[in-house]
Amino acid sequence: MWDFEHGNSPARTGFDISYTIPSLCAASLREGSADIGIIPAAAYASIPALAIVPGVAIASRRAVRSILLVSKVPLEKIRTVALDTSSMTSVALLKVLFAKWWGAGRTFSSMTPDIQQMLKVNDAGLVIGDPALQIDRSQYLTYDLAEEWIRLTGKPFVFAFWAIRQAALNDAPRDLDLATVFQESRNHGLLPISLDIIAREWAPRLALSREEVKS
Repeated sequence: MWDFEHGNSPARTGFDISYTIPSLCAASLREGSADIGIIPAAAYASIPALAIVPGVAIASRRAVRSILLVSKVPLEKIRTVALDTSSMTSVALLKVLFAKWWGAGRTFSSMTPDIQQMLKVNDAGLVIGDPALQIDRSQYLTYDLAEEWIRLTGKPFVFAFWAIRQAALNDAPRDLDLATVFQESRNHGLLPISLDIIAREWAPRLALSREEVKS
């Protein structure tokens, strides 16, 4: 989001930005209340007439720390799982991992992503995003879903990507190169000076150190 939040780039001046969780981004695209959204990969097949903005995604070739199955018992003993449903893809990924590799027959239920409350009534809980980054992994058994997928399949995992309604794409100015706008925003956000600023801004919000945020 770097160019959309900093300076006077076309990204910042040319778009009306709002923030919500990924599953609601998908709902906004489905309803037509948004033209572009970063959506869970699992939602793509359920929304007609979308185009994917190429070359930009939330994806991983290694552990991500922000998509965790947190458990009070070993994996093979898990029977009940609470789900943070802010990301449809992470929920789908977890269910695939259980069904294909870890063993079926688990019971899933949706809960607010408060791990202590989740584990009061379940063996394990799926937490996503900031709540996952804030987990004290010394207190629980934790399984990083991206790391598990890559270990089991040898393939990277795509959690989410930018998608645009085809109707909005057809109406967009012909000189607007959307792919470049989004790719350059990503590239500018990855510059060392940008990463330092991001870490400084987000460390106090997440109650993490700057180095942890950069990592």
